[in-house]
Amino acid sequence: MSEENKHRATAAAILPLVGGAANVTSVAHCMTRLRLGLRDRSLVQEEALTALPAVMGVVEDDTYQIVLGPGAVARVTPEFEALVAAERAGAPEEPAASAAPAGGSDPVTAEELAAQGAALRAERKARNATPFKLFLRRIANIFVPLIPALIGCGIIAGLNGLLVNLGRLPGLTPALAAIASGFMALIAVFVGYNTAKEFGGTPILGGAVASIIVYAKVADVEAFGQHLSPGQGGVLGALAAACLGVYVEKRCRRWVPESVDVLVTPTVTVLVSGLATLFGLMFLAGEVSSWIGDAADWLLAHGGAGAGLLLGGLFLPLVMLGLHQALIPIHTTLIEGAGFTVLLPILAMAGAGQVGAALAIYLRLPRNTSIRTTIKSALWPGFLGVGEPLIYGVSLPLGRPFVTACAGGAFGGAFVGLFNQLGTDVGSTAIGPSGWALFPLLDGNHGLARTIAVYAAGLLVGYVAGFVATYWFGFTKTMLAELNVAPDAPAPASPAPVATEERVTEKV
Repeated sequence: MSEENKHRATAAAILPLVGGAANVTSVAHCMTRLRLGLRDRSLVQEEALTALPAVMGVVEDDTYQIVLGPGAVARVTPEFEALVAAERAGAPEEPAASAAPAGGSDPVTAEELAAQGAALRAERKARNATPFKLFLRRIANIFVPLIPALIGCGIIAGLNGLLVNLGRLPGLTPALAAIASGFMALIAVFVGYNTAKEFGGTPILGGAVASIIVYAKVADVEAFGQHLSPGQGGVLGALAAACLGVYVEKRCRRWVPESVDVLVTPTVTVLVSGLATLFGLMFLAGEVSSWIGDAADWLLAHGGAGAGLLLGGLFLPLVMLGLHQALIPIHTTLIEGAGFTVLLPILAMAGAGQVGAALAIYLRLPRNTSIRTTIKSALWPGFLGVGEPLIYGVSLPLGRPFVTACAGGAFGGAFVGLFNQLGTDVGSTAIGPSGWALFPLLDGNHGLARTIAVYAAGLLVGYVAGFVATYWFGFTKTMLAELNVAPDAPAPASPAPVATEERVTEKV
């Protein structure tokens, strides 16, 4: 089957399992997930959906998110959109691949863990539906569409740096530098555009207000006793300026007569927001951006190992609570200021801990072929930084292995943080990828070779620590008695109730 037909077949298999085109209200995708707005989530056949070979897992949030992995999701999404449009237009549907869920059995199987993972996701969604977390989610929606450009430009910047250091292709490196830097020079405009779009304003007006920040002639403007600098305030200034622009625009829509709205509202919006940006927001956002950079440098310079331990160990719980989205503007601010973010390689160690834990679970449960099959299919995406299948399909439903996996991430984060404390900065020029996929985006202050070596060693520490912690501390005797049973074998009679109760009380 050709690649195009394979992705079309995946889309055709997914569509009926999410309730058909009539149940789909929106279609989008990020780096790894197909994000669907659904009218009625009770129509989703989740067990059959997760049984599809191309589906690595599902995540329930403000949208229903199907994890397909990097690369695949960008190809499946347009096929899915075409099928939705065709079905709505009354065109005959393409046959969907059938996926019968595996039958249940007395021992705990991967299907039962998946069901528990779905229950945990639903519980997490309800817990995360607070005004503060919903606001963070909207902030994340502004920056997530920028990630592909950050990755592409980051990889080109890394290639250019390598060529410059080697003294190769001197006629090409200036062109590569321009290609890599162009997006970052104008990122404030894209942030402003997305901000206005997210908060209900006119996107182009948000971009127009934010473009003031990067305009070269702002150097002629004096605010708070000093001349402004082009780009001062960066993405935080663009975010604040566009938010103000949305507020001004909405106020204008209320009182400006319709006959002159098309003239007055855009003018007032850009003028008022622009003046506030020049004579207040740029300076204030610039101070905040400088503070963020200084705080990150100080944190890793004075408490690198301890900070890495906390960041690497607590990142996945932050993800479960929905608080990780607050880090996205911080990453972007660090990349804009220093050229790379020193936080992302440390946070990536959380995924290494999950991989190590999965390997330990695989060895500790030699008879449970169902769970071992799930681990085998999810392990390689885990190495590449796609951790949802391992988290929601294996470690989180089991409880204790999720905690020991976080311990592995903590040790890996402490290792990378220690080197930051010793003066070797390990950073990433973009956000989004993790695991092995982060290697092309690495950058630092002591050459690419040392940066790659430290990051690779950190991953190894995370793998080993997650494995050791899970192998020795991830299971109680009663858990092993229940779990280490072949799917077609009878479950132990006496320990099972105790194990079930224990697993419930030990969940994170």
